[in-house]
This record gives sequence, C-alpha cells and structure tokens, in this order.
Amino acid sequence: MMLSERRSLMSTIAFSAVALSGCNDSSPESPVEGNGTAKQATISRGVDLSLFAQGAFSQAPKIVDCETAEGTATTCYELATSGAPAGREPGPFCPRTTRDGAEAGGAWFSKEGNGDLVDITGEFILKLSDYYGDENWLVYDAKTNKVRYTATKEACLGAARPDVEAQYQQNCIECELSYLDDDFSLTYLIPVTPIPADKPGRVRTVGIALDGSELAGPAPVDAILGSYTIAAFDDCGGHINAHQGYHYHSTTGCTDTSDKSDDGHAALIGYAADGYGIYAMKDAQGKEVPLDECRGTTDDIRGYHYHAASPSENMFIGCMHGETVRQAGASAGGPPEGHQGPADGEHLPVAE
Repeated sequence: MMLSERRSLMSTIAFSAVALSGCNDSSPESPVEGNGTAKQATISRGVDLSLFAQGAFSQAPKIVDCETAEGTATTCYELATSGAPAGREPGPFCPRTTRDGAEAGGAWFSKEGNGDLVDITGEFILKLSDYYGDENWLVYDAKTNKVRYTATKEACLGAARPDVEAQYQQNCIECELSYLDDDFSLTYLIPVTPIPADKPGRVRTVGIALDGSELAGPAPVDAILGSYTIAAFDDCGGHINAHQGYHYHSTTGCTDTSDKSDDGHAALIGYAADGYGIYAMKDAQGKEVPLDECRGTTDDIRGYHYHAASPSENMFIGCMHGETVRQAGASAGGPPEGHQGPADGEHLPVAE
C-alpha cells in the first residue's frame, strides 16, 4: 500500500449516532444515569447542520448504511472534512523568544489539570523548570533567548507523536496545515438516530466541532512532558498533526453558538461521536448543572446531551452514552468510539 493510501486510511474516522440538521427527533429507549441505571425515555434532538460554520464540510453530507460496534444496523450521515477549521487560520502556537508576550504564543494545560489554559509566553518557556519542578527543562537557547520550536515539516513529524525523536526533545511543538497531504481528508459516519448504549463506552475521539474540526480524545500529556516538549495549542485549544489535521483537546469558546432555543442554556460547541450535542460547561449565567459520569444530562428541549469539562482537564466528556459506529474491518467489540486512526490520534508513526 502506498504511503498516501495508508495515511488516507488512518485519516478516515468512523463516528456513530448523530442525527443531523434537526430533522430527526428520536426517543432513546434507556438513557443511562450517572450510576449506570436506566431512566425514562427522553427525546434526542439530533444534529442541526445549519449550526455548523460555512465551509465546515468539504463535500455535501449524505446518508449511508452503517453498523455500530455493538452490531446495530442503522443509517448514518457521512461528513467529510478537510482537516482545517472553517473560517479561521490556526495559531499562533509557540513564541519565538523568551521576551514574547501572550499575543505571540498559544496556550497549554495548567499543571493543576483544571480551570483555564495557561498562556505560552516567553516567560512561561523561560520558567518551565520552576513550573514543573524539574531543572532539566530548557526549551530555549540561553545565549540568544530564542525558543526552540519545530520549524519544519520534518521536525513536526518527528516531534508530534508520543515517542518524540531525541533530536526534537526540548522543543515547543507546532505544525502547519501546509504539512498535510494534498488529498488529506477526514470522514465521520454519524447515525441518523442516536442509540443509547447498554453501558457507557470509553472515549478516544470525542466528536466533531461546529467548524468541522475533530474534538479529540485526551492528549498524551505524560509522554509530551516526559520528552520535555510542549504540544502548544492556539488560544482556541487546538493544534495540528499529520493524522488529524487541526483538532481540539480543549474548548475555549471559539466554536460556541446558540442552539436556537433562546433559553439561556450553555452554548453548543459540537456533537459527540454517539450523536448527542456537546455544550459549554456553563450557561449564560455562569452556572453549571448536575451531570452523570459521562458529563451528560437531559432536558425537555435537547434530550440527552453533554457539557464539556474545563479547558485544562484534558477531556471533553467522561464516557460515551450512546453506541458508536463499527470500525471498518474490525470485529464486533472494536473501538466503541469507532475511530479508525491512531488511538488518540496523537500521533502514532505511520508504518512503512
């Protein structure tokens, strides 16, 4: 198989259980509460295509036959994307000198693992040893005060992976959309009707944001920090690699939009792989609602839906409430989230 074919295969992401464009209201049989028990059936509103940004899809969505990992035959919407966020240019990511302010760099998880992201300023790079309590950090040249960053495609491919190549350790990692293959694309298969699962499923790839970018599973923070690298996000909480294109590990409001209900509910940021909406953590009054173990809840307007975690928690949701599409070529019981690419995406090497 040619390298471009392998990358195309790795870049095909099968998702499950989303109803698109608000044209399908369904009644799940047994949504799961936080303790794993069934509760009374509620509606599922489904995805509203009109809420996606213009240009989010690289071709018109269509309906195809599909099957979930649990063996449920259903129909899915097929969504193709280009790996770039619609309507904006990603970045900036890494500052260039230790004197640069917040405007020159992006953001990263806080060491506390909750709350907002921290700005990657020149001072942040300069004081990484203090921040992480490890004197081995040195992501800059002490003579020139220039920040070490991945300035080429080769460096991006060598560093944006769990097993960072030795020559790219002690770097701030940033990649460009121009590094993607010319024919790069991602395909999401999303069933027209969400199907509540018998038990919550684990999460790798979470879903799709309203700008067409992937809502990714947890970043491998231990591997990143263990290689003395910072996999810089832009201020929207996303970054780029060769397998997922631009993708989010955090939500900071860049894709938020009203779901047209006008009831003060938290803004919609995208849709999960199982078809349920993912909303911001807090509503218009800055309040949070009680959630189950998957970070989900139910109301009369939206049915079951999720609320995202805080930006630095390295997660969007806690588990999958619904069934997800069977991975192409996989046996029953394959990845419940139906991801055909690398486990986190974060960035397993391509086999030669």
